[in-house]
Amino acid sequence: MAEPISVALAAAPTPSSADISRAEKLVRERFLHEGEDPSVALAPGSPRRRALDRALEELAADPKTKHPSTAWRREFSLLLGLERLLSDDEPKLADGTVLSAHQVDALSGTLAALLAEAQRATANGNGRSAASASPELLASADILGPDDVEQASGSDGTPEPAEASADEVEEEDEEEELDDDELDEDDDDLGPVQRAAPDEDDEDDDEDDEDELIIEEDPEEEIELQGDSEEEPRDWVEDEDDEESLAEQPEDPNAAKRFWFEHATGAGKTVAALGFVEASQTGGILILTHRRNLVDQFHGELRDRGYSKRISRALLKGEDSVKGPVTVETYQWFVRNAGKISSAYTIVICDEAHTALGEKTSGAIREWTGPIFIGMTATGALIARHVTDLFPTQTSRFDLAQAARRGVIAPLRCVRISPGVGVRTIAKVPLRRGEVDTEFDQDELAKLLDQQPFNLAVANLYKTRFNGVPGVVYAAGVRHAYNLAEAFRAEGIKAQGVSGETPKRELAEILARYERGDIDVLINAQLLAEGWNSPRATVCVHLAPTASKRIYQQRVGRVTRRHPGKEAGLVVDFVHPATKNDDPVVTLHSLLDRDVYRGGAIVVGPVRRGRGRRMRVERRVLPVCAEEERRFQVFERELWRIAVEHLDYGEQHVWAALAGARVAPNGWRRARAMLHFDRNGELKSRFLITAVQRNTNPQLRLRALTDIAAARDPDAFDTAIDIIGGWPREERKEASKVMLRALVERRIGRRDQANAWIWRLAEYTRDVHEEYAVQRWPETKRLLGLLVNSAGGAHARNARRLIHASRKQDRRLAAALLAAALAHTPEAEEALRGARTRMARKPPALARELLRNFPKRRARNARRRRRGAKGGAANGAGPASMVAEKERGKATEAPSEAVSNEAFSSRPLRAVESDSGLGVSVEDKLQRNVQEALDHAEE
Repeated sequence: MAEPISVALAAAPTPSSADISRAEKLVRERFLHEGEDPSVALAPGSPRRRALDRALEELAADPKTKHPSTAWRREFSLLLGLERLLSDDEPKLADGTVLSAHQVDALSGTLAALLAEAQRATANGNGRSAASASPELLASADILGPDDVEQASGSDGTPEPAEASADEVEEEDEEEELDDDELDEDDDDLGPVQRAAPDEDDEDDDEDDEDELIIEEDPEEEIELQGDSEEEPRDWVEDEDDEESLAEQPEDPNAAKRFWFEHATGAGKTVAALGFVEASQTGGILILTHRRNLVDQFHGELRDRGYSKRISRALLKGEDSVKGPVTVETYQWFVRNAGKISSAYTIVICDEAHTALGEKTSGAIREWTGPIFIGMTATGALIARHVTDLFPTQTSRFDLAQAARRGVIAPLRCVRISPGVGVRTIAKVPLRRGEVDTEFDQDELAKLLDQQPFNLAVANLYKTRFNGVPGVVYAAGVRHAYNLAEAFRAEGIKAQGVSGETPKRELAEILARYERGDIDVLINAQLLAEGWNSPRATVCVHLAPTASKRIYQQRVGRVTRRHPGKEAGLVVDFVHPATKNDDPVVTLHSLLDRDVYRGGAIVVGPVRRGRGRRMRVERRVLPVCAEEERRFQVFERELWRIAVEHLDYGEQHVWAALAGARVAPNGWRRARAMLHFDRNGELKSRFLITAVQRNTNPQLRLRALTDIAAARDPDAFDTAIDIIGGWPREERKEASKVMLRALVERRIGRRDQANAWIWRLAEYTRDVHEEYAVQRWPETKRLLGLLVNSAGGAHARNARRLIHASRKQDRRLAAALLAAALAHTPEAEEALRGARTRMARKPPALARELLRNFPKRRARNARRRRRGAKGGAANGAGPASMVAEKERGKATEAPSEAVSNEAFSSRPLRAVESDSGLGVSVEDKLQRNVQEALDHAEE
């Protein structure tokens, strides 16, 4: 059948211009726009051509009709109106307001969805969508009488062609048109609403009900007759045909006519909704919202935008209007009047669509299959799974970040304030799951936060940081809001608490005083989270935390509207600065999924420097993302700006290791300052050891050795000596000098430890001591040669011979001989160990003798100093100048103890393993994490 239908459509001629004009006059919409080719724009099978053909059919059936039928309005009124509105270069409202790009996106997205659905209906071959062909379960079933239902179906219960039902609708419309003049005179207060002609069938409702009952009983009688012919009667009947037909029916037949779009709070959702009002000239529009005060706001917007004449009271069954009536009501009204609403409404706009997800409201929306539903919300992405269950098709998205970047709303700054020790038990407040999302138990939260000292501290904080700046504070409950208001007023702040218990007139007066500037701070529990718009509001204080991203975004939306003198919206989160994004408490950074927190900085939106900034911006940052890989990236990117004291213990060690590996000469002081909070020295030890082990700058490695020696930490000192053994020869020599000098100047560890360290350092620099011993005593070369070239018992005898010869020399030469000796057998090693132990009874003295064997390093500017000294002597400079030059040379050779102590505090550093109090497993895990971080950084 598809091929003959397509051939017939292709062969259909284009209607004449006279017919097009007649149809346009009937439907009050244009079928051809400027510059369009009729053969293309009105191509057979296109949605616009179908609308034209249906309008011409209605005119052919009743040439005197003055308005299109309800079926036509529901299927084509919005589609043609959106095409007309979007055909202009700058779509405008009635008062000349030009729609912004994201508002146009919402309209064009809806138009694209309607066109796609119309094309699917055409592809099915019936010329109508499934939703439009299905009976109205809520509105039209009550408006159409039983006779109309019987006429809509054949005598045998089969539906007649679509043309027949359209003719019946046209006849009803004609009857309604005849009484228009009389109804206008009798019912002046109805405005644009017209009273439909009463149906004759209304008088015979009881008889119709009886007929329906009889019709319903007939199948049961047939079933009983069939049951008599069976061998054994059954209590049920299996009807395979019914099961198959039910299986083919969609679960939600009107889902294709429900759309939604997401626009950030303050981005103009109401103006976008008025775009649909402008598009629908003949079809009625029902706007649903969740609060009565929002009804008044919508009425104000309609009057301000030039649609005051279209405002209408609610139309119930039997009432109709073809002048595009606009009614604003609440969801509660909608649920109460389910089944009584007029079919004049072709579009239903659901404001704050997330509030329509309740069981009763969503059920009523699903059952009304006639109109097109358009949901709009600012938090759809946060609960998208729930919104798409009711509104499957999303036509546009313009979230908070996009709106701030484009400058549609004000940028947002954020500061985190730790709530204090007494309030840190928020994590213990239980979470309660609601219909849409999860939230903290409000009663428990109020018990925790409603404390007089805490309230006074918050009031003092607001006065200190935001005195005179208008804001809104969200408290934990009504009683807490009023107590906070008293605390704020005690601090001299013009504050007022409001709640759902506040009388409506008093609430309106308070909000008006806030707009005039008589009140600076409004304190509430949740009353002002939705449905209240004040561009003057600048500070949003989340004193009561929330676990719902939807509620949090609604709160933040109160300060996103632009206002003269308002540089940015200020958001205050009462959480610890290092709170991660996976914490149950929602913050601005977790809402927007930001990696880094920087107090007072712009979180979203363009940065405008020096333009009325009301919040101090901190220099340091904190990683707040929860993913480990992203946190490592923050560490690498912002290493020298991280506030290390706010990190947890493990990440502090990771930072210290990364800093030690990457520190540069000009950043040493910064690294030292960033570890000022380390009292036990664990982080400093980690930083210094990693600098010795992994830093690529030789001078910094020597400086780290000096600081390790100054800390007098035996474990760190021993680890550093182990690391030195893997260095190149020249660097190992310089490092040994630093460590020997440290053993000379201060006592580090026990005497046996110092003895072992001295001889290990001597082993690292054996060639230095051998060179000195050979120069000092020529016999040294022969004794060392015998020791090296012998084996077995002869090797041990040669070792004892060397030891015996060293006893006859002075202490410096004896130490050099024992340091240059290298044993190959255990017996020789034991002999040398005993001799070295006897000599190291005074470790500082031994270290001093070995240190004297190192040659004096000639600095590059030594010649210049000598020339300067000669010049100074020629100019009359005395010995004092020579002494000063000598002292400066010593200072250049190695950092002094004062400089080392300045690098980190003079307080001794304790060992990580011995004094940290951690178990072996925890310490091993910490070491493994640090190693992984370092390996990751190197890669």
